[in-house]
Amino acid sequence: MIDHILTFLIAIPLLGAVAVAFWPVDRQHNFRLITLVALLLEVVVTAVSYLSFDIQNPGQQLSEVRDWITLPIGSLGVVSIDYALAVDGISFPLVLLAVVVLLVGVVSSWNVNHKSRAYFGLYLLLSGSVMGCFLAQDLFLFYLFFEFMLLPMYFLIGLWGGPRREYAALKFFIYTFLGSLLILIVMIGLYLSVIDPVETARAVGLIGPEDAIHPDMIPQIQQWLFDGKIAPEQLIHTFRFSYLADPGNYIPGSILNTASDFFIGNIPVRLLAFWFLFIGFAVKLPVVPVHTWLPDAHVEAPTPISVVLAGILLKIGGYGFIRIVDGFFPAEALYSAIPLAVLGMISIVYGGFNALGQNDLKKMIAYSSVSHMGFVLLGIAAFTPEGFNGAIYQMVSHGILSAMLFLLTGVIYDRTHDRRIDHYRGLVGVMPRYTVLTGIAFFASLGLPGFSGFVGELFTLMGAFQSDALPVWIPALSTLGIVLAAGYFLWTYQRMFFGSFWYKNATTQVLNDLTRRETFMLVPLAILTILVGILPGLLFNLSGPAIEAWFEGLK
Repeated sequence: MIDHILTFLIAIPLLGAVAVAFWPVDRQHNFRLITLVALLLEVVVTAVSYLSFDIQNPGQQLSEVRDWITLPIGSLGVVSIDYALAVDGISFPLVLLAVVVLLVGVVSSWNVNHKSRAYFGLYLLLSGSVMGCFLAQDLFLFYLFFEFMLLPMYFLIGLWGGPRREYAALKFFIYTFLGSLLILIVMIGLYLSVIDPVETARAVGLIGPEDAIHPDMIPQIQQWLFDGKIAPEQLIHTFRFSYLADPGNYIPGSILNTASDFFIGNIPVRLLAFWFLFIGFAVKLPVVPVHTWLPDAHVEAPTPISVVLAGILLKIGGYGFIRIVDGFFPAEALYSAIPLAVLGMISIVYGGFNALGQNDLKKMIAYSSVSHMGFVLLGIAAFTPEGFNGAIYQMVSHGILSAMLFLLTGVIYDRTHDRRIDHYRGLVGVMPRYTVLTGIAFFASLGLPGFSGFVGELFTLMGAFQSDALPVWIPALSTLGIVLAAGYFLWTYQRMFFGSFWYKNATTQVLNDLTRRETFMLVPLAILTILVGILPGLLFNLSGPAIEAWFEGLK
């Protein structure tokens, strides 16, 4: 099982979706049970993966590599696409986050009865796609999972969302799809520019078809490539992450070679490719000004889908920045550090001011997500180990907290179908357990020490202040986001929970306190944010060695 354990993480939800599709229609109540069992199995397999993961090893672990597509295309060489999976300290924290949030999302979906077969089938397809994004080590494979996520999310919002669900689903699809097209353009350029040194060594007869390559042979192949000693039809092109990140594998004179003199206008093609990739992932994060789909999608999406969208899908944008954008174009990332950091700062402040002005609880949380994910971009733009570690930590922290916040919003909405903040007052008197857990989520999100939100923001700001690439005024202005977060979270808490009880449209009988199912969802998330906040080493021990090795490789 260990040899194929990452394949199980992708296959289990996909097989669950098949089971839901063919389950007898007269037993619809079992659709949710199948989904729950599949996600519980995901938790078990992830736990086994964690026990097999060496936190001291900065490299890829639990790797699976199989030839998938090999296609000769004449003078352009051979296309080689691999089924390649692995985890390291950058991706594994996000895998752990994903299984937790996806499981919580299933429990939150327990009362979905409308078209339940389609709902739970799509939910499982989305779960498998998310896992594939974090596990893929081949850009083509990553792109397939990245694109496939659009379909289940589009239908989950468009069929089970609020009154403007069609508009929100279409806006989400168009924004993400257009960003994906920019990523696809760069993928084609990378394919034309990069070779697989191992398969090329086999093609030229340096090693036999089944022989393992000695590490010393790779520099030899790269030197032959540089000297033009390999015929074009013998070049094996690749999408593997590890080969795309090595400048020695780029064909001399190719469009995206690190020494490329190709320009479009006055802009180097590599810099343009960097920005194409950045925009593609900025839509997913999201970054101002390509963020406008997010508030609409959150407001109209059903609560479980808001949980998954904020808790996991936004993190694929941040993961793409680290793994792909900075991983393949580090020089361009460092050159563009200031505009990236400015965009992060604008997202932090703009999202905070918008959250402060909202009267819809769900929209307030959506804009707070824009602000908090701005810290992720700031940490990445800092181009320091502290910034990168802080960005990964912030993604995990925000995943836990945003899931908790949207679940809390769903609790009140399920009872009253009303999300207006000014329609509630004095909820502490009728919903004490709900009040306590909301307080934990709010105080953790505004960055109170002792919670995970504090550590993530602290390290991204530390990385930005220590960065040689950024002026001090950028992280200094970004701290305004913390002040704004305190403002909108504390003001909301004061208005909704303090004072004498009052609700505009109902009596206290409507506002019952948390049920056992709601408590089961919320309490583990509250424990997680406290545990990770008190013991940040739980995450930093995973990400630290991989980030340190990545920066060492740049020297």
